[in-house]
Amino acid sequence: MASKKIIHTPQPINGQPSGLKLPKVRGNSKLGLWIGCGLTLAAILIIAGIFIWYYIQLSPVGNDKSVLKKVTITPGSTSSAISKDLEKQSIIRSSFVFDIYVRLASKNNMLRAGTYRLSPAESTQQIVEHFIKGSVDTFNITFYPGATLVDNTSKSPDKKQDVTSVLKRAGFTDQEIAYALDKPYYSPLFAGKPNDSSLEGYIYGETYNFNAGSKVEDILTAVFKEFYKKVQANNLVNGFAKHGLNLYQGVTLASIVQREASGANDQKQVAQVFYSRMTQGMTLGSDVTYQYIADRDGLVRDPSLDSPYNTRIKTGLPPGPIAVPGLSALLAVANPASGDYLYFLSGDDDVTYFARTNAEHEANVLSHCKVKCSTP
Repeated sequence: MASKKIIHTPQPINGQPSGLKLPKVRGNSKLGLWIGCGLTLAAILIIAGIFIWYYIQLSPVGNDKSVLKKVTITPGSTSSAISKDLEKQSIIRSSFVFDIYVRLASKNNMLRAGTYRLSPAESTQQIVEHFIKGSVDTFNITFYPGATLVDNTSKSPDKKQDVTSVLKRAGFTDQEIAYALDKPYYSPLFAGKPNDSSLEGYIYGETYNFNAGSKVEDILTAVFKEFYKKVQANNLVNGFAKHGLNLYQGVTLASIVQREASGANDQKQVAQVFYSRMTQGMTLGSDVTYQYIADRDGLVRDPSLDSPYNTRIKTGLPPGPIAVPGLSALLAVANPASGDYLYFLSGDDDVTYFARTNAEHEANVLSHCKVKCSTP
């Protein structure tokens, strides 16, 4: 018979509880736990903030890809010197972050000397890739039909299409532009052009591609070459001569046509109006001519402005072009439409209305030009 095992239950001694004692969790231990968690979270947020800030500093400064700035890296330039120049020209956000990036990416010794055209719309990574490739950098530049050499109006600079603004957005300085525009050039394109006249009307509207190291003079020379190709290809000299104009006069009249009408058919009819008025000894009566000289010289637009450019009161052509004529305007002057119209206007609906008599013209003004025709 198996013996029975007796299990004794421990009894309290002197009224004290029996068994193992668990240590009490003190209040300051809980506080320490919360502090530790808070510090960890703060560290995570700080690190995350640094990373976010870092990547923001690598992002583009702007978003206008048409704005370019010239950067020249000379042999032996350090990444620090390069980054400071980039920051000074507002091409990058931070030279400090640029330096960190090229070091972390092990690219600080890969940046090649050369001349570059860079856009603030490019990220730091894209700009660094420009420097690493080191190949001949090129850029596009677009001049616009109807543009003038300078726009002195109150338009926003990034909206202006004049030649000077376009060149400045391509990274050229005011001094470089002024020097190039004042410099004499020699081309058959300038036949009949007075020696003391400006290049107004000759910066042909087109998109061109140039090496990053190109000067303004190089650009203008290429533009004149392209313009003269158009003159030759379309037999414009003979076309103008049929109407008693030399090349310079043809370009001048075409510049007025360009500013008066945009469509090719309207331009041909406008050219017909001007030829008919000159034949009859009338003034051209073009508002855009006095508007041009007023804007150029910072004067109030006034139809009675005393200027040889004001064809509202002066007979014949103005002294020179008032804008860059496009090909369609040049062709319109060389080959105008047939007709006997003597008047035209651009209505509030942007439709061009033609008239044979002043009475018809005044009726068109009342019917179609209440807003535009009341603005100087």
